Amino acid sequence: MKRMLDHMREHTPDASAMLERLETYVRHETPTGDPVRLNAFADLLADRHHELGAQVRRVSAATGDHLVADHPGAGDPAAHAPILLLGHHDTVWPAGHLDSAMPWRVDDGVAYGPGVYDMKSGLVVIETALALLRARAAPHPPVRVLVVADEEVGSPTSSGLVAECVAGATAALGFESPHPDGALKVGRRGSSRVRISVRGRAAHAALDPQAGVSAVDELVDQLLAVRSIVAAAPGEVLCNVGTVQGGGKTNVVPAEAWADIGLRFLDAESEDAVLGGLRALRPVRDGADVRAEILSRRPTWSPHEADQRLVDVFAAVGAQLDQDVSGHPAAGAADTNTTGSLGVPTVDGLGPLGAGAHALHEQVVISSLPQRAELVAAVLAHLR
Repeated sequence: MKRMLDHMREHTPDASAMLERLETYVRHETPTGDPVRLNAFADLLADRHHELGAQVRRVSAATGDHLVADHPGAGDPAAHAPILLLGHHDTVWPAGHLDSAMPWRVDDGVAYGPGVYDMKSGLVVIETALALLRARAAPHPPVRVLVVADEEVGSPTSSGLVAECVAGATAALGFESPHPDGALKVGRRGSSRVRISVRGRAAHAALDPQAGVSAVDELVDQLLAVRSIVAAAPGEVLCNVGTVQGGGKTNVVPAEAWADIGLRFLDAESEDAVLGGLRALRPVRDGADVRAEILSRRPTWSPHEADQRLVDVFAAVGAQLDQDVSGHPAAGAADTNTTGSLGVPTVDGLGPLGAGAHALHEQVVISSLPQRAELVAAVLAHLR
């Protein structure tokens, strides 16, 4: 390993170039659900990965194009199965934040701006690591990069593409932000968004109330049933009713109502039990119709021994680079939920150090950009 790392050190990441590219990316605002802006940014990504020698294809979606870049391997490992690198280019921030609440700025070694931490800096780390491998002519397996356009809303149009791209891969590496101390993320809670929709029957609330079926009343009873289903799960389940809507005038029995629910699971057994229970919901009132629709789902990723062995590789390589690397589970969900749940050895959190994901103080520690790129490049050259 030491000989390989000595060879890798012949070229080092250019921190100033990484910062310049990060600024370019942050200045291209890419709010989720804005396909024009997202596709313009995908043009930048496609050009960059073409420069790095990849075959690039775009997968069209209503949310914006997803990008798949296949980079060939080098040396003997070039014939091996690929390694998948995962990222996304959508952000939670609406267009205009860059010119108002969140201007791009650099202050005391820290860069600020919308999407700087989640996760445009991770995209820069990916590109820089691949550029290092190319510059060093380092032997490495093929690398497939997938950058999706709808991660921030649960990847409703790209989760199938994630599963497709990881098929046959030997490992999956995610470039979301790490834990606050820089530790990698190994294991994630399952996360599902479910809509409970109720259709009743409208009627005058005073003149003919018995002819009506209140969708709002039915929804209230269904939400109580949801709580019972969650409470009966074998493991801990987080349940948040985030949106409730229905009805209209107080003199009309409401004919429609719905609620969006966010669910988080620690284990697959609880996930299956709760989602199965929601699918089995039945009306309490004659004449009411109740439906449960899964809007997005990221399955539970419970860490396996293979995931820990991958962390051990990062720790061993990191030690040679004077980097202390560890990993443990995370509460939040991401596209690595899909790869990890499929049993593919997976590690996430390979973005740089920082803070403030989804917050106005979103920031990245600039010195950690080249450190992460160096670590990833060294690991890609080590994996077989």
